Amino acid sequence: MNSRKKKFVFAIGTVFMAAVLYLSWGFFFDKKNIVEPYSAFYEDVERGTVESVTVTDRNLIYSKKGTDEKFCTENPDSPLLKEFLLKNNVKVNVEKSGSEVLSLIFDIFFYIIFFGTVIFVFKKFISPNTFKCVRSTGKNFSDVVGMDSLKHDMLQVMDIMRNPKKWQKAGVRMPKGILLEGTPGNGKTLFAKALAGESKVSFIPAKATDFESMFMAIGPMKVKMLFKKARRMAPCIIFIDEFDGIGTRRNYSGSAIETENTRIVTALLNELDGFTSNDGILVLAATNSISALDEALIRPGRFDARVKVPFPDFDARVQLVEMYTRNKGTDESCSAQVLAREFDGFSCAKIESVINRASLLALQQGRAKFTLADVKHAIAGE
Repeated sequence: MNSRKKKFVFAIGTVFMAAVLYLSWGFFFDKKNIVEPYSAFYEDVERGTVESVTVTDRNLIYSKKGTDEKFCTENPDSPLLKEFLLKNNVKVNVEKSGSEVLSLIFDIFFYIIFFGTVIFVFKKFISPNTFKCVRSTGKNFSDVVGMDSLKHDMLQVMDIMRNPKKWQKAGVRMPKGILLEGTPGNGKTLFAKALAGESKVSFIPAKATDFESMFMAIGPMKVKMLFKKARRMAPCIIFIDEFDGIGTRRNYSGSAIETENTRIVTALLNELDGFTSNDGILVLAATNSISALDEALIRPGRFDARVKVPFPDFDARVQLVEMYTRNKGTDESCSAQVLAREFDGFSCAKIESVINRASLLALQQGRAKFTLADVKHAIAGE
């Protein structure tokens, strides 16, 4: 049991023991009182000999003037009793009943648990650890096939980030954002991982689901938190995957979902090109559908470049086949060039999936190497 749990258990135990002591105090520690009938008590009050009365759930415990003894009589539970006592100058103390004390204790427990849960959930949704800086992903540009032009451009951008003064003298500013668009499986996320390994600057990855929450206004708050952290760590690259999940066109239909989406997009607009300086911050966003994004969000000045990530060409497919078959047994009929022609129009992810499926089919039939027939069978099953 860790220290936090021990403290919590200790606090619960302390409150429980205090409640038990409070409820049992009268039974174990109070002195025995002299019992009198209610009629005698009533006459004493009228004569003015009663000094003070403690009203409990069942009894009236009172003291008389000129004596230290305590007297007790039955509580008639009359709504006029307190008024009668006060009219006769008797000090009145009303004790809470055991049920009232227990109710109060349960109320306290309820509020502690309720507010504790709210604080825990709230802190979990807006925890600063939601966006972590990645120092190493184990990937670099050598793991990314193709995209040579994009690699060259990104190396230049990173040089601008690391040496801004040198480029400012030439009148060149760092781009604020780069948008990667392409069919799913063509390596947008892999490129971002490789960039994190190559950049030698702070790299914060995020995805659309990081900004989603069951609570309203948490999404925009997370956007502000992300950029605030990036400013502290500048020069810094922010990568947002599945960007169309949070940057869709604003719709003022009035529904809660659309309202929250509008707030998130507005927060992104303010952070990308607002009054707060974002020097040294580059936003790299990946999307499968650029047409779904809000036009104000992707205009020049916020995203200065749009890069189309196409299906791999023949040379890229040859390299991909060589990479994906490196640890697999291949038949002589499955040369890299032959398979590259078979995979025309395939995404990077689909090529890897077909090769893995073909290898599995061969192993199921007791063969160590897959053939071209296995590949065609795997393609047909995709």
